[in-house]
Amino acid sequence: MLSLFIENLRISLSSVFANKTRSLLTALGIIIGVLSVTLMGTLISGLDRSFENSMSWLGKDILYISRWEWFSDMDWWDVRNRPKMRSEYVNKIMEKSKYALAVAPVMQRGASLSYKGKETLTEIFGTNEEYMETISTDISSGRFFTRSEDRSGSRVTVIGDGIKEAFFGTQDPINQYIKIDNMKFRVIGVLEKQGKFLGLFSVDKQAILPFGAYKRIFSKRGWMRISIKVPEEKLDESIDEISSVMRHIRGLKPSEENDFAINQTKIFEKQYNALKIAIGGTGVFITLLSLIVGGIGIMNIMFVSVKERTREIGVRKAIGATKTMIMWQFLMEAVAICLIAGLIGVFFAYIISIFINKIFPSTLPLGLSIASVLLSMIVGVMSGLIPSYRAANLDPIDSLRYE
Repeated sequence: MLSLFIENLRISLSSVFANKTRSLLTALGIIIGVLSVTLMGTLISGLDRSFENSMSWLGKDILYISRWEWFSDMDWWDVRNRPKMRSEYVNKIMEKSKYALAVAPVMQRGASLSYKGKETLTEIFGTNEEYMETISTDISSGRFFTRSEDRSGSRVTVIGDGIKEAFFGTQDPINQYIKIDNMKFRVIGVLEKQGKFLGLFSVDKQAILPFGAYKRIFSKRGWMRISIKVPEEKLDESIDEISSVMRHIRGLKPSEENDFAINQTKIFEKQYNALKIAIGGTGVFITLLSLIVGGIGIMNIMFVSVKERTREIGVRKAIGATKTMIMWQFLMEAVAICLIAGLIGVFFAYIISIFINKIFPSTLPLGLSIASVLLSMIVGVMSGLIPSYRAANLDPIDSLRYE
């Protein structure tokens, strides 16, 4: 039985490699299908990892109070007319909220940073000493600024790892002076390396200043939000309470709508899940379409192969080959084409995944790669079944007479 299998396999492979160009063109649809599904898997794998890291950085237990909702379709002029966030809200929230564990005002704007002839444009943040409790990042060297440094408006700064690498390399940046919009600031700390947010932009190129210094030097330029750390297990209760506190602070009447927004990572999750479904759906559609087209192409070429080798089939039957043997020969030929196509598709997917990995960390899922190859073999079985059955049922006498 094993020798019969090996013989059929040898005949099938010799037929495939005897017509390399035809076999490759026939298998193109399968290659594209396998390539599509594995690349979609790689892309989603990378997006999942990047998304989890980014959401960890934002914090699932952090509420962000600002004038506008994330991903809102609200008219810009309506948002613009809302009252701005004010730093006085911080103490009021701490006084009135039982769930607020840490409250940090955050002002943000673009600025030019320079050090000994090196210069870069980046984002600067003005905040208080509780800011570190509202992010998931730690200090890799040095320290964060104190309450007294915030209140006195000390010109100190904590820089991101990207700024440290760009300006100082392996040199220790602590107690070195950098210029922010031509104003000298002493570096007192460096944040841990965080990477890119959603794989789009680096969060390592930033400088954090005491809120007092930011207000005095930059005259409150930039937009402001308030970050509030709350108990994760009491998230819904915290949102309701903070909303009530903010309405009281803003002096809103019961009939008036909120003129502020409470944002959290769930909004990102909802948008991300919709994006993932869209990417996955597109990948599945392209895969199915490619496999169907590829399967039809293989079925067609197998019919052609049966017709071309009618006399060969007659000779094999005349010397004792059974219907089962003939059927297995052509079925294995179809499966062999699809198997080779599946392996080629996975190979190209692996090469492309290396470039995807440079955009955001991702890996080619091993399980999906194996499943894709198996799927291509199933397509081979389905495509080759009818042609191989037809070949097996050819009359040997008619086959020998075929010219």
